[in-house]
Amino acid sequence: SSREFVEALEHLGVERASGVSSIHTSYAAAMPAEKFEEALVIYIDLLRRAKLPGDQLDEALQVCLQEIRAVEDDPAQKAMQQLRLQHFGQPWGRASQGTASTLAKMGIEDVSWQYDRTYRPGGAILSVAGNIEWSHVLATVDRLLGDWGPVDSEPVAEALLPERYVHLPHDSSQTHVAVAYDSVPYGHADYYQARGAVGVLSDGMSSRLFTEIRERRGLCYTVFATMHSTRKKGAVMCYAGTSTDRAQETLDVMLAELQRLSRGVEPDELGRLKARLKSSLIMQQESSRGRSASIGADWYYLERTQKLEELTCVIDDLTCDTINEHLAQNPPREFTVVTLGERELEVPLEVS
Repeated sequence: SSREFVEALEHLGVERASGVSSIHTSYAAAMPAEKFEEALVIYIDLLRRAKLPGDQLDEALQVCLQEIRAVEDDPAQKAMQQLRLQHFGQPWGRASQGTASTLAKMGIEDVSWQYDRTYRPGGAILSVAGNIEWSHVLATVDRLLGDWGPVDSEPVAEALLPERYVHLPHDSSQTHVAVAYDSVPYGHADYYQARGAVGVLSDGMSSRLFTEIRERRGLCYTVFATMHSTRKKGAVMCYAGTSTDRAQETLDVMLAELQRLSRGVEPDELGRLKARLKSSLIMQQESSRGRSASIGADWYYLERTQKLEELTCVIDDLTCDTINEHLAQNPPREFTVVTLGERELEVPLEVS
């Protein structure tokens, strides 16, 4: 049962987490090295022989509904969710929480169908990091999962949404502005050039968006840009939270800064960026759980793993010339815009 599952992992001293995204359902666990095999046996029971009691579905749906309501109470998250949907379309931009209307129609047979269709070895990734003997891990996985047979997978139907500008009415003195534009995906050879450009935009208090929009003009309380990627498509996603009367100027300045980025980055900006990238990269790899997550992501996007030394060399090799060449070939343009607040904003014709 679910209670026995939790108690068994706690008895082994396992710290656990789980989550759902548009790409994967994921389970993460950290434990003493000598408990690895016992913990893996429990998780494999979940993967291959899950109990799905119908009398517990209502409780599970209530948890999902609470997550949906939590998004309604977080306008910034709601705006960014809508931005992902508008820019990536269906299904990759879809919110993992679902909608109240679809949850209301769900029965235990739908959950069982999804489990039978997707809890299969095709596309599954198991990544392990820490104090392990690799040969022992391979033998254990082969013994426990070697007979787990594949099934044919259905092609994913994709559809882009036509609207380039969407406004979500919200009775508030605040307005949330979200902007996205196409970039390269994680597996692309130029990914770190694109990541470098976004770092100039948004990494730290010396970044362009923070300096121009918040510090010099005092237009907003929060502003940032980040990379988002599927296997096939990458994007830069930007956000600013501001007051209603300053929302239009905030959007205008944000778009101007994004377009100015195509003119290139400066050496002092690059120096600060490299230092931040290295420190965040090193800290990310310090825990076994963080390293195993990186390994899994690398395998999904690249079908290989990257060593820390390789990533360090990639960062060292970034130059203004390489980043500026990437920007010249891939300038920020054709923006998708989402606003949430009291009033719609005026979006330039080339955007909308």
